[in-house]
Amino acid sequence: MTSTPLTDRQLWNAAAAGDDNAFGAIFDRHAKAVYNHCFRLTGNWSSADDATSATFLAAWRRRSAVTLVHDSALPWLLTVATNTVRDERRSLRRRLSLLERIPTPAPAPDHADAVAERLDDEQRMAEVLAAARDLPPAEREALALCVWSGVSYADAAEVLGIAEVSVRSRVSRAKSRLARTFSLSGRDR
Repeated sequence: MTSTPLTDRQLWNAAAAGDDNAFGAIFDRHAKAVYNHCFRLTGNWSSADDATSATFLAAWRRRSAVTLVHDSALPWLLTVATNTVRDERRSLRRRLSLLERIPTPAPAPDHADAVAERLDDEQRMAEVLAAARDLPPAEREALALCVWSGVSYADAAEVLGIAEVSVRSRVSRAKSRLARTFSLSGRDR
């Protein structure tokens, strides 16, 4: 003796009463048709899959509030699917419209030149510091204060406790020695 399968209305009423298996039977019965409908509306397998999931989620949430008029749940499910796809398109249009209104930032500057300059500066400074290490300490100190740090000769003389003319002499000698060092190393290149 074969039993007659339950109608969608009977399954829906059972699902509304809390029978999870009844809702699963409705899903099994109509998921492929809903998916195909969504695919025909979207033309995209992934979007159709999302819309099918959203359709059955809405059906699950509204299972107690909806009373099927016909024996088949499919027309109602297809209507929900159509509205789901329409809502997603509307939402997408709003998001795109919003994105169009957001000002496009100016392209980020290319920092490659600045990085290359910094690397070159570091290399030159390393060479200068290496050459300055060979200077007598008094000349190196006067050079660092007056040339590298921009301290006036008078202020440097006060800090160092020597006459201003001595500071000028030390700076001059330091510059001359560095110039000779770099002119000699320039010939080797």
